[in-house]
Amino acid sequence: MKIKHVLTTLPQYILPHHWLSGLMSKLTHCRVRWFKNAFIKLIIKLYGVNLSEAKSQNLDDYASFNDFFTRELKAGVRPIALEKDAVVSPADGAVSQAGTITDDKIFQAKSMTFSTVDLLGGDAERAAAFKDGVFSTIYLSPKDYHRLHMPLDGKLTEMVHIPGRLFSVNAATAESVPGLFARNERVACLFDTEAGPMALVLVGAIFVSSVETVWQGVVTPPTASSVRSWHYDDQNILLKKGEEMGRFNMGSTIIILFGKNKVAWEKDFFAGKPIKLGEKIGYLLNAHG
Repeated sequence: MKIKHVLTTLPQYILPHHWLSGLMSKLTHCRVRWFKNAFIKLIIKLYGVNLSEAKSQNLDDYASFNDFFTRELKAGVRPIALEKDAVVSPADGAVSQAGTITDDKIFQAKSMTFSTVDLLGGDAERAAAFKDGVFSTIYLSPKDYHRLHMPLDGKLTEMVHIPGRLFSVNAATAESVPGLFARNERVACLFDTEAGPMALVLVGAIFVSSVETVWQGVVTPPTASSVRSWHYDDQNILLKKGEEMGRFNMGSTIIILFGKNKVAWEKDFFAGKPIKLGEKIGYLLNAHG
């Protein structure tokens, strides 16, 4: 563990995470034209946002900074891999980690792991479907497109909101905060797919306390004092591969889980790799005999 990472992370333990995120939410939803346009221009300059990919390049078309941050892309700029067996990236971003779940342990960074049970809200039965399966952790930076899409066709079965802290989720924090992704506030969405159970876990971070899904709208804020869950077994909520399923209001991390012997990642899908929504990141094992 690098000393500089520890020194930059330690102050986060005492910061009022949710208060700061609430303040940022007010700023990002401000509709004062000169302020929100200046904020948008600053982020474009600081992070190199490619506005040419957006459906609109006119800043006045965005009612607030958050509207810009969750901007829609032009049709066709993120083609979805067409192979029937393809598992596609749910987001623009960079691979933080990808690999095998060892029993119920997911690799975080260095020698640190966290459990699927903790990640999915403390329910061992919910987590059992992913024992010895595969995972990937994808980090979205401020320059990235922040809508999230389906890696496979899926039927929604459950959504779980797990309250927690809001540490940063960058590489330095991932190497310094034990169980980071199972400590931060998050929303886990579980689907039945051709590959069996699939979980998409939308992890919040500092200044990122708002998570939405297309079937629920805003799930958080407000946060909660305990785990909340919604079951959809009696509903027929079907989402196609590549279809939007949710979004972050500001950036963060999405974690994908599949069960044992269901999916294999592409050989070039490894930590540090930049990826785009719709790109093939893995394939169904049953389609390969």
